[in-house]
Amino acid sequence: MTDSVAVIGAGAWGTALALVLADKGVPTALWMYEKDLAEETGRTRENRVYLPGFPLPASISVTSSLEEAVKGRPFVLSVVPSHTVRPVSKQFAPFLAPGAIIINASKGIEIETLSPLAEVFKDTLPEEYHDRLCFLSGPSFAKEVAKKMPTTVALACADPATGKRAQQLMSAPYFRVYTNNDVIGVELGGSIKNVIAIAAGVLEGLGFGHNTMAGLITRGLAEMSRLGVAMGADHRTFAGLAGMGDLVLTCTGDLSRNRTLGVRLGKGEKFDDIMKGLKTVAEGVKTAKAARELARKQGVDMPVVEEVYRIIYEGKDPRLALKDLMSRELKNE
Repeated sequence: MTDSVAVIGAGAWGTALALVLADKGVPTALWMYEKDLAEETGRTRENRVYLPGFPLPASISVTSSLEEAVKGRPFVLSVVPSHTVRPVSKQFAPFLAPGAIIINASKGIEIETLSPLAEVFKDTLPEEYHDRLCFLSGPSFAKEVAKKMPTTVALACADPATGKRAQQLMSAPYFRVYTNNDVIGVELGGSIKNVIAIAAGVLEGLGFGHNTMAGLITRGLAEMSRLGVAMGADHRTFAGLAGMGDLVLTCTGDLSRNRTLGVRLGKGEKFDDIMKGLKTVAEGVKTAKAARELARKQGVDMPVVEEVYRIIYEGKDPRLALKDLMSRELKNE
């Protein structure tokens, strides 16, 4: 079967990954939920809503039909918001080709079940595909990938042979993919970093400097690692691309939606007012709630996550949140 890919989800990240594949000449179907947007994008050959300025080559077809996108293709790249993974994967499951490999590039934790997305896919897909699930994560802004800036990411898969095939598919001269067998570690790193990035933005909005930011990133990494190890992850994963790499990028990069949200909170804007004007998802909002519950369930101390939750969901003043963090009982590192 000739390599071809269904990219499910045409936000900025899904579109950027479709462009990577198209650069390699891989026939790619880009699925958009909105039928009118799919028709417009197919006609103009540009995703003007989510990734404007990057023409879609002829090797990318655009559709709003999951069956048309998925049927007969050996690879399915899922890039939908984390809270829609369950319904969307359940819908495309009947169209999967025998032996298809599913690569997830979404980041998050399902709030209702506190499940990493690997467990969500195992709930929605037939058992024959469970060993064919891969998870792509790491420091990668969609716009920079679309500009072909050198980028390195991690791809986790429980089956090394499947991971190798997915690695070869996704790798390009400017997009280097490393394999990893620690699925839970890669997933948690890509999810929790969004919560820490909101905290980083809050610090920026409050006007603090490099000392404060370095401390937050370091302690945030410690929280990610503690939760990961408690859930069976390899602590070394959090020193890699899906841990430290993605955390540094999202906490410091101006293209980070989560950091931008935090900046506005730090400057005194109300959460509800901010959310009214957003058209793209800041995954850290939902993940803050799920991560807080996971930490409590696992008996893991995650004070930064706890304060981000309180700022978002309880309206806590960011300055008070920082004061409470800095005045906690003194401990060993």
